[in-house]
Order: sequence, then structure tokens, then C-alpha cells
Amino acid sequence: MMSNAPNRMPPANGEGFFDSVKEALASDLVMGNLEQPLTENTGASKCGSPPSPNCFAFRSPPSYVKHLKAGGFDLVNTANNHAKDFGTQGARNTRAVLDEAGIQATGNTDEITVSEVNGVKVAVVGFSSYAGANSLIDLDQARSVVEQAGQQADLVVVQVHMGAEGSDEQHVKPGTETFHGENRGDPIKFSHAVIDAGADLVVGHGPHVLRGMEFYNGKLIAYSLGNFAGGGRTLSRTGVLKYGGILQVTLGPDGSYAGGKLLSTYMNSNGLPTLDTQNEQGRKLVSQLSAADFPDTGAKISSDGSITPSA
Repeated sequence: MMSNAPNRMPPANGEGFFDSVKEALASDLVMGNLEQPLTENTGASKCGSPPSPNCFAFRSPPSYVKHLKAGGFDLVNTANNHAKDFGTQGARNTRAVLDEAGIQATGNTDEITVSEVNGVKVAVVGFSSYAGANSLIDLDQARSVVEQAGQQADLVVVQVHMGAEGSDEQHVKPGTETFHGENRGDPIKFSHAVIDAGADLVVGHGPHVLRGMEFYNGKLIAYSLGNFAGGGRTLSRTGVLKYGGILQVTLGPDGSYAGGKLLSTYMNSNGLPTLDTQNEQGRKLVSQLSAADFPDTGAKISSDGSITPSA
């Protein structure tokens, strides 16, 4: 999230929003989870007018797409619980400005987004538990769209908004997770199912905290990359909610894992993503959580952030 327009905005209207992390983001294919529409106020806020209590509808101005572009983003996931905060029109407006800026998007039902990188076709598919997106609840649908993606590309990457939210939700546990009565999926079951169907990498977000990583059948699963950006103090920076990470992964043309690294980030006082080169809290947290939650399959994360399978 880059802002909460119109009142909670980052300094300088977001200029240089990703400057601290731009070098760390640089890659052949840079992806992120865009958890808000880029739109003017459509008059269709999900919270109504006046807004109902304990309801949160976020948006950034359409012009903020330039900050994503300046940060180097090539593709964003829109399968999440805030993509339609300003209705279907807000979601359509988002896709239009992304398209105009040359940034790909994925996340609608049955949508498979293919990007060609150095002659290798990479299919990216976004999942969530919300209507209009590929479902992480319906595993048959999930398997089907991943299998189709595998027929269209050399590599398949799954972006998934899964799991309960909050500072007490750092651990991945077997079974379905719920939040405020919503079914937020079974992260382990879902991730294993899409890998069995042909996914080469699973990248999770949604809990707003970092979670552990594991390898399943040689494929990396990052269960949650935490809070990366909440411009204009949109997201809470209390305790572990402050931390996130940049996941760098190298895959062979056949989908084999060829290396990875986790770079620690935190949200500064204005909610901007900032490299945490001094304390590296993110790396330490993910390392501890991986060992605790996946004693046999957890990823090992070395002091330089390198990610390797357990022995």
C-alpha cells in the first residue's frame, strides 16, 4: 500500500517511494502484491458513506502507478481483500493505469499472466479467498489453473493471499485458518497442492507478518513476506508488524531451484519500505520460524540471507 488517499499520504506525494529498496528489487522479473486500487474515489467504497466502523477501504491516486514503475515493478498481484475496496470500477481503473504504465497484473479468476524473461516464459497466477479471484479454498480449481499455466509457460509462480492476520499469526499450522469469520484457506494444503499441480514457487502474503519458509518436492514456499509498504502510515508498525522482506529466487528453465536470498526490510516512520541492513530482523525471524514450524522441511537461511533446503 502506497497511501490511504485522500488524507494519509506519504511525504512529497510519494516521490522516491521505493528508493531505499530499488537496488535490492532489481531482477529479471520484479513482482509484488498490490493491496489497494489505484483509482480516484468511485463513490463505491465498500465501507459505505459515512464509513461503517472497523471497515477499511484503501486507495492510492492513479498517478501513483509512476512510483511502482520507478521502483522497477514488472508485475503485481491483485488477488487480495482490498483490490475491490472501491468496487469493480475501482478494480477496472487499477488495471487500466497498470496497463498504460506497462505493468502486468494477475489475480482474476482463471487469469494466467505470462511474462517472457531471457527467452523463458514465466506464468504467474494469483490466488485469494475472495470472489472474482482464483480460489485458494477450491483446490480443484487451483490445481486446474496451475496445470493450464504449466501448458502455457516454462515456469509457474503462484502468488497467494492466504492465512489469518495479525502479530500473533506468525506461525504456520496445519489446517484451515480463519480471520473475523472468513475462511483464509489452509496454507500448507494449498501450497502443496499447487506444487503437485506444477507450480515451481509459491509466494504468500496476507498475514501482515513474516512467516517461515519450507521446501516441498524441491520447490520453495514462502508462507508470508510480511508488511513491505504502508505509505502514509497506512499499516501498523507495532512490533513484528513493522518487518518484511524482499525474496530473491533464481529458477532454472526446468523449474529447478537454483538459489535464493531474503533481504530484510522494515517500514520507516512514514511507512516507506526501507532496507534493514543493520539489524536484519526479517531474516532472523524467518530463520527462527522456518526451524520451529518445519523442523524437517524448513528452509535454512544463512547470515547473508541465502536460502537453502534442509540437508
